[in-house]
Amino acid sequence: QVQLVESGGGLVQAGGSLRLSCAASGSTFSRSAMGWFRQAPGKEREFVAAISWSSISTYFADSVKGRFTISRDNAKNTVYLQMNSLKAEDTAVYYCAADSHSAHSMAIGGPVEYWGKGTLVTVSS
Repeated sequence: QVQLVESGGGLVQAGGSLRLSCAASGSTFSRSAMGWFRQAPGKEREFVAAISWSSISTYFADSVKGRFTISRDNAKNTVYLQMNSLKAEDTAVYYCAADSHSAHSMAIGGPVEYWGKGTLVTVSS
């Protein structure tokens, strides 16, 4: 069992940066692929980024490539999403995700076992 708690959301101006954190509890964190998804008002939840348990592999949605980075610290059971050059269209609730399958599976729409409750990111233009 893995429990996920996101933090770091807030209001930022376009062009600014935010770093989201996701603290995980549970002994399987270090062996889980981790990811971030987001859901904008009136839209379906979409994939943002994923990272393998070893941090060797990372995946990003085309809309955030070059602007967002994902990293993890297995010693702290935490995964991060660094968001730079934020745009108004990045406004959404951001959800942390964990799964025992691969990060690639998460990136291509595979099942996700665990979800956080989300943190709101609002980008003002």
